Amino acid sequence: MPKDRDTEARILAAARTVFIRRGTSGARLQEIAAEAGVNQALVHYYFGSKDDLAERVFIEAAQTLVPAFAPIPVPGMVFEDLITAFVQGYIDAVRQAPFIPGYVLSEATHHPERLETLMRTAIGTVPREVAARTFPIVERMIAERVAQGTLRPMNVQQLLVNVMALSVFPFVARPMLAAAFGFDDESFHAFLDERREDLPRFIINALRP
Repeated sequence: MPKDRDTEARILAAARTVFIRRGTSGARLQEIAAEAGVNQALVHYYFGSKDDLAERVFIEAAQTLVPAFAPIPVPGMVFEDLITAFVQGYIDAVRQAPFIPGYVLSEATHHPERLETLMRTAIGTVPREVAARTFPIVERMIAERVAQGTLRPMNVQQLLVNVMALSVFPFVARPMLAAAFGFDDESFHAFLDERREDLPRFIINALRP
């Protein structure tokens, strides 16, 4: 039976919806099939296993979203603008595919050798190569500001981990936040709107002398 593009697209859209709802580890092919309005055998026919489907969804999402995750410093960019661009770009990107952080963490834990292949397939590079290009630039930006007395000294690796952790936490902890604060979809996105403005200021203020 030839594969129909509309059916394939409907299954992919259903998978994205279920992955957002359940996370990739909690999703079941039966639920994805029901969301798509097809039987489970058809999902297997188009995509094979759930892992194969998750990889396809991840790669397509990453190709669209990952360029916003790590803005490359450009000449004339000030440190505060870099922090703001990273935080806001990350939040804006991940809120479109909030299953991505959980999927990456799961792959990094259980299949670290496969994650590098997935990343290279999706975006043509891996995090360590991005870090190798950007760290020296950020280090120079920080050193100049430290010499001016407007920033305190910091390790770039520690800075990146802190910024990423603060940016990603609402997505990986969304069920806990929903239980604690009563978030539904609307109030969670309102929280993200507020966070994308407040978090850069919080980080920048914490780094000033």
